[in-house]
Amino acid sequence: MCNGQIERPIGLKLRVAHTVRLILASIGRFIFSLYYGVEGEKIPPIYDDILKEPAITVAKKIRNKECSGKPAIFVFRIHTYITSVEVLEACIRRIKDVNSALNCFVEDRFEAALKEAREADDLVRSGTKTVTQLEEEKPFLGVPFTTKDCIAVKGLHQTAGVVLRKDVIAEEDSDVVMLLQKKGAIIIGLTNVPELCMWWETHNHIHGRTNNAYNTTRIVGGSSGGEGCCQSAGGSIFGIGSDIGGSIRMPAYFNGIFGHKPSRNIVSNNGQYPMPESDLLDSFLGIGPMTRHAVDLKPIMKIISGHNAKKLNLDTPVDVKKLRYFYQFSTDAPLIDPVDPEIIAAMKKVTEFFKKQYQIDAEEKKIPLMRKSMAIWFANMKSTKRFGEFIMNNDSIGSILFEMLKNMIGLSGNTFIGLFTSLFDYGGVDIGSERYKHYLKLREDLERTFSEMLGDDGVFFFPSHPTTAPYHNEPLLRPFNFSYTAIINCLGLPSTTVPLGLSREGLPIGIQVIANHNQDRLCFAVAEELNQAFGGWVEPQKA
Repeated sequence: MCNGQIERPIGLKLRVAHTVRLILASIGRFIFSLYYGVEGEKIPPIYDDILKEPAITVAKKIRNKECSGKPAIFVFRIHTYITSVEVLEACIRRIKDVNSALNCFVEDRFEAALKEAREADDLVRSGTKTVTQLEEEKPFLGVPFTTKDCIAVKGLHQTAGVVLRKDVIAEEDSDVVMLLQKKGAIIIGLTNVPELCMWWETHNHIHGRTNNAYNTTRIVGGSSGGEGCCQSAGGSIFGIGSDIGGSIRMPAYFNGIFGHKPSRNIVSNNGQYPMPESDLLDSFLGIGPMTRHAVDLKPIMKIISGHNAKKLNLDTPVDVKKLRYFYQFSTDAPLIDPVDPEIIAAMKKVTEFFKKQYQIDAEEKKIPLMRKSMAIWFANMKSTKRFGEFIMNNDSIGSILFEMLKNMIGLSGNTFIGLFTSLFDYGGVDIGSERYKHYLKLREDLERTFSEMLGDDGVFFFPSHPTTAPYHNEPLLRPFNFSYTAIINCLGLPSTTVPLGLSREGLPIGIQVIANHNQDRLCFAVAEELNQAFGGWVEPQKA
């Protein structure tokens, strides 16, 4: 077959390993269900309706001085319109209401943010700029946002969940935070991440574990897990995450929100920790928006893309009726869970929607190389600097094993998965070896396959993850399930996670919408269409 897509049968040893892992995962699921129970701690409903609005609507209400809609008891106020201070105070109240249960928010700059909110309100009241000027120059004036604890915010910690960095303070804002501030947005604090942002459950030994707002016994994903949780719970108006293997899209999926990984090399990674050591690795990493509403994705991307925004043609209209649609239900890869029937059913509903609404037949694909997703990602992610060098003073094999023993009795500053990853990093392919070159070529072949399939008018529907949010610690038994998002990073393609409602257990489900390089606007258009058709974000605990 062309493009290196020779599908070879899975070896007997791999089939046995796959079967054993599935059995262990099933046993683990049963044990975790007994340990955690069916439901966790409930969080209060969202009392401030402004927190349910899209970011672009909040910004419009602030600059237009629109009526706040408050009841008559508030008429003693000097004003009756929405202000940035009121929106920020609503965010602060919400964070305080839910954070004891969720542990998603780890550091604030509330005082500085309130000062900036007052300045935004003064600018609106002054009348020195028209509403049109404000919309053009500062489209997110007075809108509060959050970001994860690995993206630099001047004056706040930048730990990336690493105990060795617990006292590190960012001296400058990251490029993305700076761009958003220039457009009027107000950064209010940081959200939790896994150790060194390299696992898909958010837990570290500085801030602890983050819980899912839909069921606190379940994970929030990683590494932007705290941000995904904060958005699902209504803690800020929008969020910013980063993604090198699914770190925006998995948390967006597990938390029932929208999350976008941009096309490669579009959004600056300056101010992100750790920074990739090579141009290849840097092309896998993308900083992008995390929102409760699809309509917010494009305007945020327009800002954070900076001078690269022109490459995306974001203002060019997209007619979803004229797009071509493709889908694939599963990779059928070994060592990865089968895709849940509820997720497959949701994908079928999406294809049926386009068939019924626009008489468009989506084409099912079975791309053979997708079975090698995990191997391709691991090989292409290989770095000359080992994982353990970032999280330990001494990352020798002996030190790692000793630290694992300490971890078992609660005396280690490292998480077990961080230590295991450090040990795992001693294996794999060697940079420059024939195997390494082989997987680089497989990545190139797969990227070519997608580019030829998608062109400039195609989108690809694909699971964001094979299951709903697992119990805490359960990813240890399902370690490679993140392959559904990870492979897209290697290919440099833009991808948006779109929520499609809740499962029978009340947990979010959804899919990825993937387009060709620099065709992010197709992802946004389809996400907005699906938001309208399927309802998008559902407030936790009110399903």
